[in-house]
Order: sequence, then structure tokens, then C-alpha cells
Amino acid sequence: MNYLLKVTLTGLLSGMIGTGIGGLTVFFVSGINKRLLSFVLEFSAGLMTAVVCFKLLPEAIGFGGIILTLAGVAAGVLSIVCVEEIINKKGRKKTVVGSKAIVSRKAALSEKKVLGRKTAGNTDIKTTGLLRAGILMAIGIAIHNFPEGFAIGAGFEASVSLGIILTAVIVIHDIPEGIAMAVPMKLGGYSSKKAFFLTLLSGAPMGLGTLLGAILGKVSTDFVGICLAFAAGAMLYVVHAELIIESKKLYMGRLPSLGNVTGIICGIIISMLN
Repeated sequence: MNYLLKVTLTGLLSGMIGTGIGGLTVFFVSGINKRLLSFVLEFSAGLMTAVVCFKLLPEAIGFGGIILTLAGVAAGVLSIVCVEEIINKKGRKKTVVGSKAIVSRKAALSEKKVLGRKTAGNTDIKTTGLLRAGILMAIGIAIHNFPEGFAIGAGFEASVSLGIILTAVIVIHDIPEGIAMAVPMKLGGYSSKKAFFLTLLSGAPMGLGTLLGAILGKVSTDFVGICLAFAAGAMLYVVHAELIIESKKLYMGRLPSLGNVTGIICGIIISMLN
């Protein structure tokens, strides 16, 4: 029980520290450097990709074999796809409602002749969109933190070194995510303290995922392999279907690609040293 508590706290703290460090930016900046954020996103994407491919998956194959590993990876990918579909459907509903409200607001503004009122109204519309984007980002990241915690829990069951590596990589990976959700909430009208608190809270599900991964990893060595593979599939999908895409939306230059390559090289070195 003492061991499970330590592992769970490790996962919980790593999730909250990672997003929390990113969330601290709301106290120091009013905007955000898109080039820098894009670089950090791609660096963390490359780092996670290398660690998954050169450390996590080989460990999974060693415990459960190739067939179970492939099945676990597929299950991990499908689970995140299903979760994303649910989030997207809710997001589309909110967008439709929000669009109707904006149209109504614009119609009301068109009847007003005072320029100052028009400017204030347009600002309200812009901040509402930013706030909604920040909240949806926080919900999505909170859900994605669960399989990352699962990876930490299963990683510690496989070996202490793997658990430590995954914890460190996930903390680094969560920093830009914390920035990406905190800044829109701040610019959308939330106070710095509230935006930071919600960002910190989004890392909490990682503790639950860590606990579940550690418990299921105790069932058998085959199950450890399946758990690791499931986490690997989920993390790979999040990296390549979300992180990299969001990075390209922010900035399309060479800098993000260099960040990705640098992250991959660092991930390979970390995997080889442990």
C-alpha cells in the first residue's frame, strides 16, 4: 500500500507540476510568443516519440511479446480517438450556441451608433472565444493526462528507471500544454490566479491514471506489457494527432521542426543512458 501511495503521488505531482509551471506564465506575460511555444511543443513531441519508441515499446515487447504489444497500442489509440470524438461533439455544440450568441450580439451592436460601445462589444466577443478555447483545451488536456499517468504507473511496475524517465519526460511535455491552456483563459477574462488554478487542476487526473496503471501492472508480466503498450499508443496518438498539428497552426517555419529533431535526439540519448 505504501508503494502504491508513493507511485500515485509521483504521478499526481508530476502532472500538476508540469502544467503548473506552464500556467505560471499568466503572472508574467500578457501574450505569448508563438514561435517559442511552437518550438517547445515540437521539442516535447520529439522527446516523447523517442522515449516511447526506444524505451517504452521495447519494454512492453519484453514483458508481453509483439502480439500483445500491438494489441495494446491499438487499444490505446482507439481509446483516445473515442475520447476526442466525445470532446469534439461537445465542443461543436458549444460553438453553435456561442455563434448564435455572437450573431445576436452583433445585431444588437449594429443598432448602436456610439463607436466606444462597438469597440467594447467586439472585445467581448473576442475574449469569449479565447476563454472558451482555453476551457476546452483544459478539459482535453485533463483527459489526456490520464493515459500519461497510466504510463507512469505501469512504467514503475516494469522498472524504477523506466518510471523515472517517463515521469521526467511527461513533466517536460506538460509545460507547453499548461501555457496553451492558461494564456487563453487569462486573455479571455479570467484572473491570473483562477487561470493558474485551473491549469494546475488539469494535471490531477494523472494521479488516478498512475494508480490504475500500477494496480493493473501487478496482475502479471503480460499485463505489464499490455499496460505499457496501451500507454504508448495513447501517447503517440496525442503527440502526432494533436501536439504537432497544434504546433504547425502556431508557426509554420523551420524552428518547430528543429525542435522536434532536437527532442528526438535528446529522447534517444535518455533511453540509451538508462
